[in-house]
Amino acid sequence: MTAAVATTTAAVAVVAALCWLRGRYVVVTVRGESMTPTYRPGDRLLVRRTRKVRRGECVVFAEAPEQALALTAGWIVKRVVAVPGDDLPAGQLAVRGDNPERSFDSRHFGPITTDRVLGVVLRPMRAPDGR
Repeated sequence: MTAAVATTTAAVAVVAALCWLRGRYVVVTVRGESMTPTYRPGDRLLVRRTRKVRRGECVVFAEAPEQALALTAGWIVKRVVAVPGDDLPAGQLAVRGDNPERSFDSRHFGPITTDRVLGVVLRPMRAPDGR
């Protein structure tokens, strides 16, 4: 195997791995104070794409069309407080912010459907300034 072939093979493998990771993980930036003190505005979160969630996990989900008219369009971060079987039908989740005084959540708009879920927060990613 020549050096050129080995380099090309390695480059293809790296690109394939990055494509796989991009399809599996995403980074989302927190907006608003509904999840303080857990997450602050500007925090970047590593999210694993999935719709299988458990009570207690933080999820990222799409705004409903009616909410997008009133709020900045994008993703919402909340904690799952109820799953199907917890007085909820299949395909629905109840979510709340960790800061109840600043959170617009299932107490206001009811449960969300699991088809709106992007994924589960794995961990915050620290900014270069150490935040």
